[in-house]
Amino acid sequence: MRCVCRQSLVCVVVALGWLGLGNLGTRSCVAEETPSHERVAASLARATKYMSTTVADHGGYAWVSSVDGKLSHGEGPCDQDRVWVQPPGTPAVGDAFLRSFVQTGDSVHLLAAFEVANALFDGQLASGGWGYSIDYSAEQRAQIPYRTGVRADAEKMAHTPEPGGWEIWRARKWKHNRTVLDDDTTSAALSFLLHLQEIMRESNQPASPTLARAINAALDSTRLSQYPIGAWSHHYDRLPSQSPSVSHYPILQASYPDEWSRTWTKDYEGCYMLNDNITQNMIRTMLLAWRVTGDDHFRDNAIRGGEFLLRAQMPEPQPAWAQQYDRQMHPVWDRKFEPPAIAGAESQTAIEVLMDLYEATQDARFLKPIEPAIAYLKTCLRPDGKLPRYSELKTNLPLYFNSDYELTNDDSEMPDHYAFVGASCLDSLERRCQRIREGKTKKAASIPANRIAGILAAQHADGGWREPGFVRDPEGRKVTPKEGVIQSATFVKNVGLLCDHLESAAANP
Repeated sequence: MRCVCRQSLVCVVVALGWLGLGNLGTRSCVAEETPSHERVAASLARATKYMSTTVADHGGYAWVSSVDGKLSHGEGPCDQDRVWVQPPGTPAVGDAFLRSFVQTGDSVHLLAAFEVANALFDGQLASGGWGYSIDYSAEQRAQIPYRTGVRADAEKMAHTPEPGGWEIWRARKWKHNRTVLDDDTTSAALSFLLHLQEIMRESNQPASPTLARAINAALDSTRLSQYPIGAWSHHYDRLPSQSPSVSHYPILQASYPDEWSRTWTKDYEGCYMLNDNITQNMIRTMLLAWRVTGDDHFRDNAIRGGEFLLRAQMPEPQPAWAQQYDRQMHPVWDRKFEPPAIAGAESQTAIEVLMDLYEATQDARFLKPIEPAIAYLKTCLRPDGKLPRYSELKTNLPLYFNSDYELTNDDSEMPDHYAFVGASCLDSLERRCQRIREGKTKKAASIPANRIAGILAAQHADGGWREPGFVRDPEGRKVTPKEGVIQSATFVKNVGLLCDHLESAAANP
């Protein structure tokens, strides 16, 4: 482990005498009919010890690492003084540690989760949330207003002139102070800390003032960044002192624009974002905050977010959702490959979150849009059973881009960096909605024993899951180690499946 500062949270475990980690062993991974609880728990412990002692930097994680942990990258290159917040980075790995602790009770996982929390404490910005990555070198930290070492000009950054909101934030005046809601960045970090607080309480551990302060700062800022209509933006670059003005951001129903440009406008007018599940993730985070804290204010924030989804559903003939809306509630361009259109992927996550809201609140309003949305989206399905990312407003023709980023209805020359075609989850969404209406709960599916055995067999003796691939050096150059690389996403997936197996086995002895 390199440069890990265990600080206050780990001391809680030390004080409770939870340092006896037991005999973890190095048993061989031979396929068997039903892998035992002991064997799976030992595998999880080895995986966590390897990640936290070899791969972690300052308690945090990148997306890809060399097996010795010396090289790593996220969406951009890292070194030993940078980790990634954006999933599948630090909070995603931390949640896997917490899940392992819940299923096994082994403190090795909780210790690793505490190190993740400490990494996030040091990366929380003066604006209240987190950016895509966290820097730990003294040179970089001198330029960034982290809460643990706030710059002298931080008070200026907290000033939010009228009308607030995207009109101010999109200028990126304080670019190093950007709380990023895009790509589940701040929502993932905050959700991990809330999960940790919940688990600490349920395991009767002393409360951590440091943890509480970090959570409260993030919740205060994200709540104030919510628009009157209930949506959230891509980011904000100062600690909000008040919510955006309702006089500038009126509460309206979504409608079709009279006309829209078929070429990129280069003007980011989309203040209300479903793109990359920004508002959807924030609604779920507020529901989690309500569950963990019992504070009804967070329930109210989640409901307002749900009311935005109700208003954002486009009228007939396309009762689904766009990626981004301007303050007049018209779909608008974002990046050069994100046009005003009905968005298949974001519409499906909007439906999922509406069902989450119904299950949490029993408010029937949140089920009403689902059936017409699913029925409409089924008309958008391609011959291959997949959904186009975009369907043209009113005409419903599928929209794609060619290699010159020109809009077209032809999918033969699509750039490969973006999912212009995606999987349909409409049947499973429809089944879930039917179960909800019938008052049934979904039973946890058991994981096939051979799949669990395969995960165990693929685990290296050191505890990691090695895969062919490349990792970037600090200059961004690709390095392809012959021994393979460690993918945080694979760790998270495998740990999740192993924990699913243990949970299912406990529920069905």
